[in-house]
Amino acid sequence: MREKRKGKIFGVTGNIILCIVALLVFIPLVWLIVSSFKTDADVIKWPPAFLPKEWVTAQYEYVVNAIPILSMLKNTVVFAGSVTVISLLFDSLAAYAFARMEFRGKKVLFTIILLTMMVPFQIIMIPLYIEEYKLGILDTLLGLILPRASGAYGIYMLTSFFSRIPKSLEEAARIDGLNNFQIYRKIVMPLSKPALISLGIYHFMNNWNDLLYPMMLSSSVENRTLSAGLAVLVGSNSIKYGPTLAATVISICPLLLLFLFGQRFFIEGIATSGVKE
Repeated sequence: MREKRKGKIFGVTGNIILCIVALLVFIPLVWLIVSSFKTDADVIKWPPAFLPKEWVTAQYEYVVNAIPILSMLKNTVVFAGSVTVISLLFDSLAAYAFARMEFRGKKVLFTIILLTMMVPFQIIMIPLYIEEYKLGILDTLLGLILPRASGAYGIYMLTSFFSRIPKSLEEAARIDGLNNFQIYRKIVMPLSKPALISLGIYHFMNNWNDLLYPMMLSSSVENRTLSAGLAVLVGSNSIKYGPTLAATVISICPLLLLFLFGQRFFIEGIATSGVKE
């Protein structure tokens, strides 16, 4: 009886803690959306009020007129979407080679790839800028996409996932006459759907929210991504609070929709460690 009571107490306590954490995460998001319909005076007034005195849409109108937000939104979708698709392809191919194939220097090469995760982006900023300038792809969407075509984190994550898929499936496939690429395409990839979707969400969100990288490699307004374009609203002498909040709401809406549709696979990809024998 005591153990059951303790279990109930711990269960109730855990639910209360989860509710508190959910509120702490949810309240700032609601505050952001509500504040985007406030005037600048309502946003910065003290003490702050949760609901505005008057609901206005002028902040959204200002954003649409001040910056080409629809063009920036299109650039961001193309940039983040292309990087996600290409990265999943290259990362999964490399991960399959490291997890399922034997070749000379595999451990050394894999270690070198992992070591690149320790190199800050600030160290390679200038060499990357010079390289893109000499290749003639600076200030283009191609110049934004190519350097992100593959990453060490994705290779490491998928290698760990692929290595836990039962080798008996691969052996049976080889008996049926399948080669390495057919095993990768018909067996490994379908079984790795949770990991691929969770990694795809990670890649998409990471590139969608990136600020320094697109600001460095794009100078024209036509090729700016959304996060880099929103920096225009934050000047050195003044900050337009209302339009900045409205533009932020516009920028996070696609991410919220993506996470809502993919949260089941995202959680499954985090929770599972692969299929075991």
